[in-house]
Amino acid sequence: MHRFRPTAETQRAYRDALGCFATGVTVVTAASPLGPVGMTANSFASVSLDPPLILWSPARASSRYAAMAGAGRFAVHVLGAGEHALANRFARSGGAFEGLAMEGANDPPLIDEGWIARFLCTRAAVHEAGDHAIVVGHVEEVARREGPPLVFAGGAYGDFSPEG
Repeated sequence: MHRFRPTAETQRAYRDALGCFATGVTVVTAASPLGPVGMTANSFASVSLDPPLILWSPARASSRYAAMAGAGRFAVHVLGAGEHALANRFARSGGAFEGLAMEGANDPPLIDEGWIARFLCTRAAVHEAGDHAIVVGHVEEVARREGPPLVFAGGAYGDFSPEG
């Protein structure tokens, strides 16, 4: 088997194929010397139950990369269905906190709206991974609210309601 290397010709096909995998949508927040910073990410996954570990992957090309990958503590907010405006807000700007309901002055900053699950983490490791990094977090605290998740697939937002 030979290695697949995306070229200008195959990059769109590669992205389209990745888009077939539906993901949840998160906003990851951290404190920085310049104030709170946030980033929309769909590269979130559980790693381990014992110890409780999660991962997410910020893009190295992002102006927020250093603050996000370097944060000792961070929060991952899993967005609920219908929260695509909140996802877009943090996809465009890391300083998109103005006007949002927040929970006190925390490190990391905690958004108090739009999420159905939230994980407060300490950074356990950062691994190089091509044009992204893999940030592993040790979960210190978890919170959950009822509701279906916001889902991203094929370049579009949607929701998911389990049968049953």
